Amino acid sequence: MTIEIKIPALPESVSEATIASWRVQVGEQVSRDDVLVDIETDKIVLEVPATADGVVTQIMHQDGATVIAEQVIGIFEEGQATATASAAPAPSAAASAPAPATPAAASATFGAGVDILVPTLPESVADAVIALWRVKEGDQVQSDDVLVEIETDKIVLEVPAPKAGTVGKLLAAENERVVAGQALTQLHAGGAAPTPAPTPVAAPAPAVASKQDTLSPSARRAVGESGVDANQIQGSGVGGRITKADVTSHQGSQVATSTASQPQLSAAMGARDSKRVPMTRIRKRIAQRLVDVKNNTAMLTTFNEVNMEPIKQLRQQYKKSFEEHHGVRLGFMSFYVKAVTEALKRFPAINASIDGDDIVYHNYFDVSVAVSTPRGLVTPVLRNCDQMSFAQIEQNIQAMADKGRNNSLTIEDLTGGNFTITNGGVFGSLMSTPILNPPQSAILGMHAIKDRPMAVNGEVKILPMMYLALSYDHRIVDGKESVSFLVAIRDMLEDPARMLLEL
Repeated sequence: MTIEIKIPALPESVSEATIASWRVQVGEQVSRDDVLVDIETDKIVLEVPATADGVVTQIMHQDGATVIAEQVIGIFEEGQATATASAAPAPSAAASAPAPATPAAASATFGAGVDILVPTLPESVADAVIALWRVKEGDQVQSDDVLVEIETDKIVLEVPAPKAGTVGKLLAAENERVVAGQALTQLHAGGAAPTPAPTPVAAPAPAVASKQDTLSPSARRAVGESGVDANQIQGSGVGGRITKADVTSHQGSQVATSTASQPQLSAAMGARDSKRVPMTRIRKRIAQRLVDVKNNTAMLTTFNEVNMEPIKQLRQQYKKSFEEHHGVRLGFMSFYVKAVTEALKRFPAINASIDGDDIVYHNYFDVSVAVSTPRGLVTPVLRNCDQMSFAQIEQNIQAMADKGRNNSLTIEDLTGGNFTITNGGVFGSLMSTPILNPPQSAILGMHAIKDRPMAVNGEVKILPMMYLALSYDHRIVDGKESVSFLVAIRDMLEDPARMLLEL
C-alpha cells in the first residue's frame, strides 16, 4: 500500500514552513512512529512520523525547501520492511562466511536496541547542537557512561547510557542541530562480537583522538577558534579533561614564547590583523533575547541608594558563628533575596508576567540569581524563597555556583523564576540599567559598595553606600509601584530587623 508523507497542520498564523532535515533516505526501511523528517516553522520544529512499517520509495522535496500544510513531500510503501527483513536471512544462510561482515548480521547479535534521544530542553529553547560525541559506533559502554554532550543556549547537557551495551550508528554528527526527542543513536544489549574484533589492532593509532575526547565543549570551541594543537595541551580538569582555561593558558604561553624569540620582527611588523569567528549559539541567543526585550517590552529603570552599614555590622558580628553553625558563609546575597521576597509579597504586579492578553499573578516566590560560569552568566532559580532561612538561601546559592563552575546545571535549575537579582558589584559596577529576563516583569541590579560622604542629621558622614537599579516592564508595573517596591527593599536593607518582623 502506497502512503503519502505530508506536511502536518501548521500553527496558527504560520502559512509556510521549511524542510529542516530528512531523517531517512530512499530505500530505507522504517517502523511505525519512526521520525521521517523535521519541518521547521518560525515558531517550532515539527516531527513527521511514519504511520506504518514500510520502506521509503520517494523524496519529492529536499532539505531547505519551502512547503505548505498538507503538501506531499514523499512516499513510502507499507509492508515492504517485513518482506525485506524476511528475505535477508536467506542470503546469510547461503553464504555463512560473509554474513558476519554485514551490519544486519552484526547488529542481530547485540539484542534489542534502546533509542538514545535528545533529552527535554529548557523552557523557550527550540533546539540544541551536538557539542561532542564521547563514543563512536561499536564502542562498549557501561550504565551511566556519558555518550554525548548536547549544547543549548543555556547549558551543556550530558546524555548517559541507560544500561550497558554497544553503541549503534551515530545518527547526528557533531555541530549538527537537534531537537528534543530526536534519536541520536541506539544502544544494543550484549557484546559486539564482530564489530570490535577488527578494531583493536588499529586502536592504538588514535592517540590524537584521545586528546580530542578530553575537551570540554567550551574548550573544543576555543581550540577550533585559536587553531592550537589539542595534543600539546595539558588538561587540569577531572581525569585530565582539558578546560577552556587550559586552552587559553597554552595559547598565552605560545604567544609569549613567540614574542621572546622574535621581538624585533613583531615590533617591525606592527601587526594590524583581524580575525573573524562565528558567534557561539549562546552568544547569538543572548543577542536575540536582548533585542527582543527592547522591542517587545516597555522597559524602564528607576534608581535608589542604600546605606549598607547596618548589614556590614551585622555580618561582622555574626559571620564567624554563622559559618561554624551552618557550614556556609554569610554573604550579602541572602539579605538581597530576603528583602526582595518580602517586597514581592507587597507588590503582586512585580511578581507577575504577561501571557498574551492575560496577566498571570504568581502566588509563589521563585527568584533567579545571576551566577558567573565559564560559559557566561546564567540565572539558576531559588525556589520558594519565602520558606527559606538565611542559611538555606546561602547554601542553595553556593550549590548553584558550584554547579555552574562545573557545567553541571540542569534544565530544572534554570527553568522558571518570577524575578531576577543580578549583582554587577562583584565586577566593580557602580551603576547599571539591567535588562529584563522575560517573561519576568522586573529585575533588580545590585552594585559595588563604596564609601561616600552623606548628610545625616545635619552632619557629613562617610558611609558605605550602594546604588540600586530596578528595571521593570511598564506595561504591567506602574511607576508608583516600582518606586515603592524599591523603597521597601532599601528600607529593609538599612534595617534588617524589618525582614525578620515582616515590617
